[in-house]
Amino acid sequence: MSDLDQLMAVMEAAFDPHWREAWTRSQVENSLAMPNTYALLCDADGHPLEDGRKAAGFVLVRRAPGEEELLLVAVDPDLRRKGLGRSLLELFFAQARSHGAERVFLEMRSNNPALTLYESVGFNPIGRRRAYYRTATGEALDAITFGKNL
Repeated sequence: MSDLDQLMAVMEAAFDPHWREAWTRSQVENSLAMPNTYALLCDADGHPLEDGRKAAGFVLVRRAPGEEELLLVAVDPDLRRKGLGRSLLELFFAQARSHGAERVFLEMRSNNPALTLYESVGFNPIGRRRAYYRTATGEALDAITFGKNL
């Protein structure tokens, strides 16, 4: 199974359709085709994915001079609350530093339960977009932008 197949398998398991956050395979492929976008996949032990291992989580990242933005973060729901998200974020921070990033960003819906994790690794709210996200039922939710200095 290719890394893209594994990424999509985690995405399909991790994102509830109600929140309309999952990307399609073509959206991921098109993003990864750009030279400034990459994905990191990890196994159930929080280590970078190696051949033959099954992906348990991933981050999709966009890079710019001096900064990187988390576009998507996902962990297999069966493996949540075991430190895998934190391990995945630490892998991302190390990769971002190796690319010369001094700051990282992410944006999430206001009621995302990952808030505690993001704050615990040093992300701080820096902005809000009112009614940016729409659920499958049409409910409007704010987007919160977070930043972290590396």
